[in-house]
Parts: sequence; C-alpha cells; structure tokens
Amino acid sequence: MGVLIPFVVIVISGWIIWKASDGFEAASAYIGRNLSNGVRGATINAIASSMPEFFVTLFFLFYLNDEDGFSGGIGTTAGSSLFNGMIIPACVVLAAVIAKLGKDIIVSRRMMIRDGIFLLIAISALILIIQQGTLYWYHGLILMGLYFIYIAWLFLSGGIDKDGAGEFVPEDKGDKDSIIKDTFTLDLYGLIIGDKKLNRLNAWILLLSSTVIMGGSCMLLVHASEWLGSKSYTLPFIGELHGLNIPLLFVALIIAAAASSLPDTIISIKDSKKGNFNDAISNALGSNIFDVCFALGFPLFLFGLIKNPISMNPEFVDGYIVPILIVLLIFTLLSFGVYVIGRKMTIIKAILLIVFYLLFIVYVTAKSLAIV
Repeated sequence: MGVLIPFVVIVISGWIIWKASDGFEAASAYIGRNLSNGVRGATINAIASSMPEFFVTLFFLFYLNDEDGFSGGIGTTAGSSLFNGMIIPACVVLAAVIAKLGKDIIVSRRMMIRDGIFLLIAISALILIIQQGTLYWYHGLILMGLYFIYIAWLFLSGGIDKDGAGEFVPEDKGDKDSIIKDTFTLDLYGLIIGDKKLNRLNAWILLLSSTVIMGGSCMLLVHASEWLGSKSYTLPFIGELHGLNIPLLFVALIIAAAASSLPDTIISIKDSKKGNFNDAISNALGSNIFDVCFALGFPLFLFGLIKNPISMNPEFVDGYIVPILIVLLIFTLLSFGVYVIGRKMTIIKAILLIVFYLLFIVYVTAKSLAIV
C-alpha cells in the first residue's frame, strides 16, 4: 500500500500534466506560428512540453527546501534529458512507420549538430557547477545565460518564417458542445476556445489556464515522488505508510522524469505523424537544453536570491550526483553520434536508442539498490 498509493498518484498527475499540456501546446503553437520549421520545435514546442520539468524542479526545491529537493530537480531534468534524447526520437521513427510515412525519416543534420553541441555544453556546465559543492544564485544565472545564448543563436540563424509557411492550423478537436465531456476529459481547448476561432486573447487565456493546472499537477507529482522515496510517510485517514527508502534523486531520475516527459513525447509524435520531422526531433533536443539550463537554472537562481545558497553533501555529490551526470553526458554523446551518422533516422537507430535508455535505467537501479 505504501508504494502503490504514490504510483497511483503519479499516474494521475502524469495524466493531468499531459491533458493540460495539450492546451498549452495549442496556445503556444498559435503564438509562435510565424517561427520557422525546426526553430519552432526547439523553442515554442520545447518550452511548452518542458513546463512540467520546470514546475517539478521549482516545487522540489521550494517544498523540500534543502539539497534533497535540489537533487530531486537534478534527477528530473537528467532523467527527462535521457528520455527525451533517446525514447522520443525512437518514438518519432516508429510513429512515422506506423503512419506509413516511410521506414526512415530525414532530419536536418545542421539542426541536430546545433542542438547536440549546445546540449553537451549545458550538461558539462552543470557538472562543473555541481562540483562546486555550495550552489549560489549566480550559478543559476550562468545556466540561464547559456539558454539565452542558445535562443539568440536560433533567431540569428533565421528563426522567423518570412514566407508565411508558419501559418497556424488548429487540429480538429471534435465536438465542442458537451461541457460535461470536456470537463471530465480535461479538454481545456474545448472548455475555453470551443468552436470559436483562436486569437491572441483567448490563446493567452488558454496558455495561462493550462499553466495553472499543470503547476498543480506537478506539485502532486512532487508529493508522490517524496512519498515513494521516503522510509515512511503519513497520510490523513490512513496513517503511517512505508516507501522504498531510497534517495529522492533516483525516484526523480526514473519515475518523475518519465511522467513529466509525457508532453514532449505526445508533441513529437504528433509532429512526426504530420511529417514535421525537424520539429519532432528538435522539440526533444530543445526540451533537454531548456530542462538543464532554465528548468534547473531559474529555481536555483530564485532560491539563492530569496533564501540561502544550497550546501550539497560532498559524499552524495561525488558518489552519486556527479557520476550520474557523467553517465548522462556519455549517453548523450552516444545518442548524438546515432543522430549524425548517416542522413536518416532508421528503425535500427531507434532500437539502439531504446537500448541505450534501458542501460541507463539498469545503471540507475543498481546505484539506488546499493544504497538500500
């Protein structure tokens, strides 16, 4: 029971995050409709689908108020980075095959090299910062600065679609007459937009509403992750229950990361089925850069300004956090090699990426069992 309840709550919160992200995606796609293919995926789509990681990291840090909370944020961003970089591109290829768009897909090598290099730089910077032991507000500012450099590079390289090819075409959302149905299925687009045409005002209303609901479900995810990793916890009307008794870092690396990566996966699969392969892949890679630089950097920056620097346990940093981040860097480099070797993303490459991710899960599980 002590393990089952957190798992059920994580599944429910993951579902809410996914549904709220649908509305966020529709609104952000309209707002960023004039961005060029590839850049839209790396910015608007990536930020839209990475809001869960941002909220989870923010709540982990400010709710737990200590290094354990920050390690939960690191686990979520690191785990999401691996999930996004390996599982999502594999899903993109498989979705293209299922949709009968071809056995292989062609993705811009220039885009993959661009995003891959920036991601490797971001992870390397994070490792160097974590090794400092005590984390100050300016460390968060450094990570955010890297993200703003990345965004500037995207737009300076031609991010605006001057030919109008970025015109937004909303998906068919089906019957909008049933308010009850839309409420129970959490169809925010149906509840807020309905049969009306998207415009700047209602797009922003949809965006903000989705953000609020997503934030609440991420807080639920943080609570459930803490329960799952704890030795024991107490729930009203139920009493004391026992968790897995493992550091929050490992729960976040696998469970919270997978739950918060649902929007990235859904958006990339949708783009793949439409044939927007550049957006599908750049969403995954751009999400990783956002996760490492901003979703981790901004909470660290804010916490350092409002409260105190975060003093990390040297043994935990050297024994667990840094080794995991180094493994993340190695697997990211391996997946980067898979992307750029050859012009196409093939089924064989998709399988190889899935194998890489499974090896990472085995490594993390072994690390966590060593502590129990």
